[in-house]
Amino acid sequence: MNSSLIYLTQTDTTVGFLSSNDKKLSGAKQRDTKQKILQVVSDYKSLKKLVRVPNKHKKFIRRAKTATIIYPNKLAFRVVKNDSSHQNFLQKFNVMYSTSANKTKNKFSEKYAINNSDIIVYSKENFVEKQASSIYKVNKQKIKKIR
Repeated sequence: MNSSLIYLTQTDTTVGFLSSNDKKLSGAKQRDTKQKILQVVSDYKSLKKLVRVPNKHKKFIRRAKTATIIYPNKLAFRVVKNDSSHQNFLQKFNVMYSTSANKTKNKFSEKYAINNSDIIVYSKENFVEKQASSIYKVNKQKIKKIR
């Protein structure tokens, strides 16, 4: 499997594009390449290799379900929940950039998503637009809810 391709898949939160190439994802969404894209990881072990979690917030981050966390180094990560088909897919790569499978500022269109992906990953459930993840920004002292 080539991680630089754009994969269309049902994530644990919504239908998404995944790739190790953030610029390619920005092109698929037709948005500014300077806008940062969150990364998803398959487990907390992988997260620890990429970012330092402030001690004060470790318990909150471990318990936060379908939450994206922006860390002090300005990188955003979401750990995929255990035993999901999305986690099984993601374990093949450990970490990938992830974004919703729609044109920027538009609603999900399956036709648009299929036309802008290299590989379509089907699962038991059909492509369903679910609620996006909550977003929290953490620093050494506090947690701020963004969305």
